[in-house]
Amino acid sequence: MNALREPTGQQRHRLEAALERLNGVVLGKDREIRLAIACLLARGHLLIEDIPGVGKTTLAHALAKVLGLGYQRIQFTSDLLPADVIGVSVYDRDSGRFQFHTGPVFSQLVLADEVNRATPKAQSALLEAMEERQVTMDGASHPLPEPFFVVATQNPAYQVGTFPLPESQLDRFLMRIELGYPAASQERALLRGRDRRDLLAEVPAALDPEAILELQRQVPSVHASDALLDYVQALARASRDGTLFASGLSTRAVISLLRAAQAWAFLHGHAGVLPEDLQAVLPAVVGHRLRPREAADRRGPAELARALLEAVPIP
Repeated sequence: MNALREPTGQQRHRLEAALERLNGVVLGKDREIRLAIACLLARGHLLIEDIPGVGKTTLAHALAKVLGLGYQRIQFTSDLLPADVIGVSVYDRDSGRFQFHTGPVFSQLVLADEVNRATPKAQSALLEAMEERQVTMDGASHPLPEPFFVVATQNPAYQVGTFPLPESQLDRFLMRIELGYPAASQERALLRGRDRRDLLAEVPAALDPEAILELQRQVPSVHASDALLDYVQALARASRDGTLFASGLSTRAVISLLRAAQAWAFLHGHAGVLPEDLQAVLPAVVGHRLRPREAADRRGPAELARALLEAVPIP
């Protein structure tokens, strides 16, 4: 049974190699990199919100390169159309039929760069792809490649030219993370080191799509005890009772929280999910899903997640 719950020796070696190579490109962000990998293993999608220039796009490109995934970047702008994302049907005179020409969303890792600079209409083009892992065009469904992982970057809402993501779109992202400024030592290494793009070109893949699919299949088998499930449900109840937040976690969010905790435990070689695994992923999973009760409350996602953790004792 342990082979189903824990990575094998070879899998462990390849996961550690992937983490080492990612940390060699994106310096000083080990926790954020591990969250990104856990998000992929849990079959979720990742939102990175931060100011321009701190490595959001570099992290997405590095994930694709190190994990051996097909990669497409979509630059979201105010004039982007849904067809620019999912593709378009074009009439073929020879066959007398419309032929579907796939868009850049048909890739294993899709970078939706500056996703909140596009209009809600363009943003909605990702909804079906992220939830159903398919695209419907002219009544026909077109499956997306597996694994399918959307990494979206987002500028802070206070910056000019942004369209806030609706809650239905935010809920499609399993995790939301920030990168922040590097520590002084890492920034000095970046100043003295090579250009990250040149470095990425030489980084070999540590995993491949088949290996990732196998790891994804193993994550749900990581054991979650009844006590751990009690803890998950207690957190959900606390978010919903109206004393802390305007609205609580949805059932989808609660399931996502458990799956993310299983992926974090799996990534760290734990045979079962520990409360510490749940606490490690909770800010990234629930922060963007919670809203303060009072409009004047300016706490950010991290503070809201911390308030939820502090309100619920470990059973």
